[in-house]
Amino acid sequence: MTANEVECLIREGVPMADDIGFKVDEVRDHFARTRITFTDRFVRPGGTISGPVQMALADASMYAAVLASLGKVEMAVTSNLSINFLQKPAPGDLRAEAVVLRLGRRLAFCEVRLFSGGGDEENSEEQLVAHVTGSYALPAKRD
Repeated sequence: MTANEVECLIREGVPMADDIGFKVDEVRDHFARTRITFTDRFVRPGGTISGPVQMALADASMYAAVLASLGKVEMAVTSNLSINFLQKPAPGDLRAEAVVLRLGRRLAFCEVRLFSGGGDEENSEEQLVAHVTGSYALPAKRD
């Protein structure tokens, strides 16, 4: 599947992905690079991007990496997600890199790194802001 096909499939099946402006920039076997474009709706008290927004990006990114690996398996679902918030992301775009670490018959184990910054002169260096691990339960019968 192409990046555009993966993005369309996710946006059709998970309408919240459209709400957060989820984009898929690149996919290849066992990998997806994704992002969300900043909006003021993402900011929580303290001037940082909220945890639920970061988790949503991570989860959708894992799904994108699974789809990139297996094709159209819409019934793959999150079975576990664990996130470590490493530092507060400043208001701005978030980027994710998701990797499928192990692809079994019934589970896909994934890792996601979330990055903030690097998009303007004031904040030119991209920072790792969260580290996520998770798994996706895969349907018993896949096409």
